Amino acid sequence: MRLLPLALALAVTMAPAFVGAQDLELVTDEQILLKQVMTDKRAVYAANLALSDSESRAFWPIYDEYEAKVKKLDDRFLALVNEFAARYDTLTDTDASAMLEEKMSIEKERMALKQTYTRKIAKVIPAKKALRYAQLETRIEIMLRRDVYGLIPLAH
Repeated sequence: MRLLPLALALAVTMAPAFVGAQDLELVTDEQILLKQVMTDKRAVYAANLALSDSESRAFWPIYDEYEAKVKKLDDRFLALVNEFAARYDTLTDTDASAMLEEKMSIEKERMALKQTYTRKIAKVIPAKKALRYAQLETRIEIMLRRDVYGLIPLAH
């Protein structure tokens, strides 16, 4: 499985937020790396679900719709991380409170999306494959979050 390169690519993608990178070239590099992460993630699902042609026709549009919505949440999370990095040395309790609310909101929305789309997927592919999809999604998410959160210093 190609999960390690996937996790490393996302970690590298997020890293410039913590060093204050403002360079347009780095933003472009981030976009290229994120596209590679999405390609690798897609390859992981393709390799592990072994979908038939009819299953593929039903699965991939739902998957793509889910990923588009998750990307919006990831963009919000990255904005939050960038805000935290910018205010790290001057963080107030008011700032921290607002950031905490946004973090919890993103997590709640992510879980709701995951549940909604896992149910949709379970309606269009066999139950064992749907379970395998859910397991892969959880494993990938945990790996990526572990790597990303490991880069973010704790508030002081």
